[in-house]
Amino acid sequence: MADNLPTEFDVVVVGTGLPESIIAAACARSGQRVLHVDSRNYYGGNWASFSFSGLLSWIKENQQKTDLSDECEDWRKLILEDEEAIPLSSKDKTIQHVEDFCFGDQDSAEGVEEAGALPKLPVFGAPAAQGVSPGPEKESPAAKGIPRGSEESPAAEGVSPGLENENPAVESPAEEPQSPEAEQAPGSEAARAAAGDGAGTAPGSGAAPSTAAGDSAPQPAKTEAAPSENAAQEPKKITYSQIVREGRRFNIDLVSKLLYSRGLLIELLIKSNVSRYAEFKNATRVLAFREGKVEQVPCSRADVFNSRQLTMVEKRMLMKFLTFCLDYEQHPEEYQAYESSTFAQFLQTRKLTPSLQHFILHSIAMVSETESSTLEGLQATKKFLQCLGRYGNTPFLFPLYGQGEIPQCFCRLCAVFGGIYCLRHAVRCLVLDRASGRCKAIVDHFGQRISANYFIVEDSYLSESTCTNVCYRQISRAVLITDQSVLNTDSEQQVSVLTVPPLEPGRAAVCAIELCSSTMTCMKDTYLVHLTCPSTKTAREDLEPVVQKLFSLNTEKETENEELEKPRVLWAVYFNMRDSSGVEKSSYAGLPSNVYVCSGPDSALGNDCAVKQAETIFREMFPTEEFCPPPPNPEDIIYDEDEIEPEESGLNNSPETKPETSAEESSSEGGAAVTKNE
Repeated sequence: MADNLPTEFDVVVVGTGLPESIIAAACARSGQRVLHVDSRNYYGGNWASFSFSGLLSWIKENQQKTDLSDECEDWRKLILEDEEAIPLSSKDKTIQHVEDFCFGDQDSAEGVEEAGALPKLPVFGAPAAQGVSPGPEKESPAAKGIPRGSEESPAAEGVSPGLENENPAVESPAEEPQSPEAEQAPGSEAARAAAGDGAGTAPGSGAAPSTAAGDSAPQPAKTEAAPSENAAQEPKKITYSQIVREGRRFNIDLVSKLLYSRGLLIELLIKSNVSRYAEFKNATRVLAFREGKVEQVPCSRADVFNSRQLTMVEKRMLMKFLTFCLDYEQHPEEYQAYESSTFAQFLQTRKLTPSLQHFILHSIAMVSETESSTLEGLQATKKFLQCLGRYGNTPFLFPLYGQGEIPQCFCRLCAVFGGIYCLRHAVRCLVLDRASGRCKAIVDHFGQRISANYFIVEDSYLSESTCTNVCYRQISRAVLITDQSVLNTDSEQQVSVLTVPPLEPGRAAVCAIELCSSTMTCMKDTYLVHLTCPSTKTAREDLEPVVQKLFSLNTEKETENEELEKPRVLWAVYFNMRDSSGVEKSSYAGLPSNVYVCSGPDSALGNDCAVKQAETIFREMFPTEEFCPPPPNPEDIIYDEDEIEPEESGLNNSPETKPETSAEESSSEGGAAVTKNE
């Protein structure tokens, strides 16, 4: 299979995380020949999303930590006398202390099959060089079966940031799209037929789900009880066997992030037109945890004046302070004396009540109470306020089907412009030319040498000898499946952001993101809760105290009244993830100048670090090229006569057919024309 690969490329990218995928897309878009490989059988690396069964497989894999089999033990013989090999790691050591818990009857799930799962196909050797299926672990990837030729079509007609109107991102909570049931190549009839329950095609398969805004849904919306009735009812009892059976309804992210509506990632999605491959839902509310209770934080001007928890005096205080933060640079006299102080100390001087100080510090600025300076707090508050109102009443968007969709969207763009993809394709070493000191090739697990000018490697692929001098931080993560929201309201379909202050000195604040079923990340009548903080101990030690404050871990409801009011945890997993962000390239031993290292996810709520890193690396490689420019419009593409002839022989360009195709092309904003150019 590997013999099908060309032996020369301009750029080889190892790893399919977000920074690597952005770089691959930018390089392919600028005309470079790109090979994008990953030893895993799914896209995204530590940025990936899994179905429930896929996550259980991932947990088992990381608890066992088995080495990958070495299929080519004599690859060192391929290294010439004037060359040197820089071995890459075959073992992922970025995940540690994985612990999962089921708070229900686990035995009842034995023999239960996942609904809608396709039979596993036998794997013969290695995957093909192009269009590799991500495997059974990932159920709804955006780059599932990388597009080829006419299979390419737009995916985001619903909630896309590419639409510049004020509120395009609010997905209707009354109608819940079905989870995709197909894993074939996008655009194929088999993929659509496999969705036996009438589900829309997979989000990245090129067709918008049936509930895309402005689309007429083929099935009637599900009728639900009135919200007021739901709020008063007891939550339905969800069993573990139900979770297993509905496992494909889950899209569980390894890393929990949101997109700031005016952040670098949204701007890049709009500029590059990658936004058409995804859909987004508004984060509907920002919450705070204070004095043992969860409260909603008023963010916008309307929220402040409609709030019942603030007095009129507090409303005026809050509006005055937030107005100051929007243009604080114009009033340096207001904060210069406190530049050496923490933001928390600065807030105490602003005549704000304790509750307002808490809201601003933990839920708006979202900065550390003990470590963040006044300027850092003001900058964070301004960023929060500037993002309000673009797509809704909070600054945040969340991608339907999970954060793992975003790397795959950029992989799709790379493939559209000629990038070649290989999953389950390990790289054994980098080949260094001793004379020039530059990397000249890689050797893969089949023993094939592939030459290139530049090499992008994700940090987890580097060997221990290369990373000897690197000091890594760690992120503590927990994922919970719960039976109700942390703050019940009239509407069940809420996407909430909650910051829990440190419960004791020396600990970090914990960021919690609660997702409802309309985000396409969990089954109906459940919520998916992501907890994240910088590590001080193991993930369970860091996060379990917060879980106990917010949720009930009892398997039975025969508990005291306080526990009855809390959401019940049905299932949980804790793990520590390596944070390789901020590591200087000079810290890695013996890397040539044309080898660039991409970091894994950081602990921040947004994605700015990944986008900055991708753009920096791209500009170092190609300083004269534009970073991820928009694709050309169909009318701007000029074809040679040789290229047009085969197109004309197979396509009818008669006037009768034009109205039908023009609707598709206008919605894709040039995507269809790019396909013709392949």
